[in-house]
Amino acid sequence: MAKQIIKERRLQDDAWKVVTLVDGVAPFDVCLPVGPLLVPVSVWKAKKACLIHREYEHGTPLGIWLAPEDDLAEIAADIDDFTVIAVHFPKFTDGRGYSTARLLRERHGYDGELRAFGDIGRDQIFFLNRVGFDAFVIGEGKSAEDALAAFDDFPESYQGNAVQPLPLFRRRAA
Repeated sequence: MAKQIIKERRLQDDAWKVVTLVDGVAPFDVCLPVGPLLVPVSVWKAKKACLIHREYEHGTPLGIWLAPEDDLAEIAADIDDFTVIAVHFPKFTDGRGYSTARLLRERHGYDGELRAFGDIGRDQIFFLNRVGFDAFVIGEGKSAEDALAAFDDFPESYQGNAVQPLPLFRRRAA
């Protein structure tokens, strides 16, 4: 059975493989599997030429994932190389990824898929979407169908966001 994610407000199959570092293995020595990859920043920096070659010569989509402690400035010049940028939420209470998403969308102009993964749940989906996330990996034991309903929790928002910068009261009627 294919792994599923919420993308653009619906369930979709997901072929992306998340590359993680194993204790004792240097980023340059990580074995890269076949297929679309989400690599950590350290692997990107160590294997950049190899990863770009895979993307452009073989048509393999490339993505990167950011840990809360990663410095966005380290990849800012390379943002156009990524089909997907994923932001990891290691625990429910760690909100640094919200700021990362907003900076990617507004300051750096990233318009590709922005994915949230890790310890996220239904009650975060609406707010994650407002700061620019458009794809979500729902953790084990959590209902993706229930998480989909989170987009309808609030019918209107009065303040602007990363997707709709003007607040409700400043938008013109059609």
